Amino acid sequence: MTDAPAIGPKSTGRGAARRSELFDDLVELLLGEGFGQVTLDDLAARLRCSKRTLYGIAGSKEQLVRAAVVHFFRRATARVEAALAAESTPAARLSGYLHAVSAELAPASPRFFDDVAGFQPAAEVYERNTRAAAHRVRQLIDEGVAAGAFREVHVAFAADVITSVMVRIQRRQVAGSTGLADAQAYGHLAELLLHGLAR
Repeated sequence: MTDAPAIGPKSTGRGAARRSELFDDLVELLLGEGFGQVTLDDLAARLRCSKRTLYGIAGSKEQLVRAAVVHFFRRATARVEAALAAESTPAARLSGYLHAVSAELAPASPRFFDDVAGFQPAAEVYERNTRAAAHRVRQLIDEGVAAGAFREVHVAFAADVITSVMVRIQRRQVAGSTGLADAQAYGHLAELLLHGLAR
């Protein structure tokens, strides 16, 4: 997962705390219910604010949605990296990373991920984060092999397979073929990797 610039709420000025709280509420609403069928009027009513307030965060529904998706992944990345930093052994770091990704994706509903897949600006944010996460997993496997904690594998091939699976998760293909939520799929990927790499 990776950081990315967002439109989002401004951090200074009058009403900054309220804008930040409102933006967090917006993100939670979109995670739970998706955004494909909602209008700015719907969002303003649900969030008990004016459309003008929402326009203070972003200039259109599309920009608002993209900002919310970026915010979701930015927050998730920070927590995943914190979980990774708490682990010391290669196996615990790899497992901790993928399980933290799974935990961060868990609150997002299937509808949210379906809507992200169908909205190109949001899909690009998810794809960029997925590729960054795949790169991070490759680094963790490299570390484990170099430390002798993992058996010798063709790291480039393993990374390619992992990236393919992660991209299929991001594109909703794994959900379509298995019925697994994205978070569940990451959990299963973690188990497969750890069993495959164990000495």
